[in-house]
Amino acid sequence: MIGIKKKKFYITTSIMYTNAKPHIGFALELIQADALARAHRLNGDEVFFLTGTDEHGVKIQKAAMDAKKDPHKFVDEIAEQVQELVGVLKISNDSFIRTTDKEVHWPNVEKIWETLEENGDLYRKKYTGYYCIGCEAFKTDRDLVNGVCPIHEKKPELVDEDNFFFKLSKYQNKLIELIESDKLQIVPKERKTEILNFIKSGLEDVSFSRSRKALAWGIPVPGSNDQTMYVWCDALVNYLSGIGYSSDKKKFEKFWPADVHMIGKDILRFHAVFWPAMLLSAGIELPKVIFVHGFMTAQGKKMSKSLGNVVYPVDYVKKYSSDALRYYLFRDIPSSNDGDFNESVMIQRINANLAGDLGNLVYRVLTMAEKSFEGKVPAPSKDSLSKIAAGIPKKLMIDIDEYNFQGALDEIWKLVTESNKYINVKEPWKIKDKKELGKVIYELLESLRVIAILINPFMPEASEKMLEQLGLDKNISFKDLKWGGLKKGTVVKKGKIMFNKVEV
Repeated sequence: MIGIKKKKFYITTSIMYTNAKPHIGFALELIQADALARAHRLNGDEVFFLTGTDEHGVKIQKAAMDAKKDPHKFVDEIAEQVQELVGVLKISNDSFIRTTDKEVHWPNVEKIWETLEENGDLYRKKYTGYYCIGCEAFKTDRDLVNGVCPIHEKKPELVDEDNFFFKLSKYQNKLIELIESDKLQIVPKERKTEILNFIKSGLEDVSFSRSRKALAWGIPVPGSNDQTMYVWCDALVNYLSGIGYSSDKKKFEKFWPADVHMIGKDILRFHAVFWPAMLLSAGIELPKVIFVHGFMTAQGKKMSKSLGNVVYPVDYVKKYSSDALRYYLFRDIPSSNDGDFNESVMIQRINANLAGDLGNLVYRVLTMAEKSFEGKVPAPSKDSLSKIAAGIPKKLMIDIDEYNFQGALDEIWKLVTESNKYINVKEPWKIKDKKELGKVIYELLESLRVIAILINPFMPEASEKMLEQLGLDKNISFKDLKWGGLKKGTVVKKGKIMFNKVEV
């Protein structure tokens, strides 16, 4: 990525379903997308980062009824909780979309529906089938295990309705061609294989509406007031709505197609089959990449309200800090496989890596600079740390571009670790020669500056605190990674300890 000509970069998360408060799985998706968005901004790219909430459907209608609340009031409360999560995690999104927004979202959905209908890909018929409320999807026999939805472990209900159907089967061969050729790239490869096997087993046309009697909470089908748009037809269009598909042609043409859709594996089928088929029907270019992360468990068990093991990320941000949670999730949860949330492991990471390695390094170096040079940066120099720092950016960006966030942090921590070793080897407190001491202190201060830039996509608060203590502007880019950016005479000042150890 570094050094490539400036370009646009449009990234989206899925939009969180508002039937319950946001859990740790959505937090993981948010920070992964945020790391990519921040890295591309640091590279000088023009980024648009979209997230939001999916607020229609039977499940929400039922959840609101169970809570004895009006559906709109119910989703307003959940959407507020999602926006709180976005804020406390320091997510750098450019827009937040809600599917109940009648001005921003609905016109786009109606336009897509009418386009699919004009192109002959929507038709009405009577249908009897099994509907899983948890998935908000109709299920075939091959989707079920012993008659039960394998995700929600419940038997779907038998539905008999007169609905609109989308000609999904018409696009089977085209979808296979696009995915096999990576024109629509599915990452990781095992998800690509999974979805190709599903498509090759035969696509059937899918219901794209429900009767208003069954589902009143949703967007009415244009020209058919007895029908409500199927939740996925509504929700998927958010990726177009967010960049002005029906209202801002210039903006839409600038940012579409999406460079990355970041989603969970449970909604892969909708994004890699339904969504591209809809776009093909509407004559709209397909997204470039669909990146799929896994599920999160809690101490080896599936998160469940009944088990009482659902992890709510806001609680952990308040307890430890935003950067602490972000660092742990990046470092210990595989980016594209299932991962287990474990607070004990998180505490170990805070104590060893954040308080012990990084926080201690920053405090020690700035303390020495204040004591030996009155807080002023000595003359620039180059030693062993400059050589280590020079090799990191390229490897780091390869890892980020390959969604290997663990690998990217491993690269950064090489410089953190070597900087701590450098102090122990050089023992600056024993150096009497002022010029020689200046070389050592500069090497360490400049190392901190480089680290501050490198950690920005992962720990933005720590990055900003380090830059502030180094007397530097927060407006940074990857161009600033060249060694020697810290100028002689710049005033540095140690602040509070960045990460406190957690008492166990």
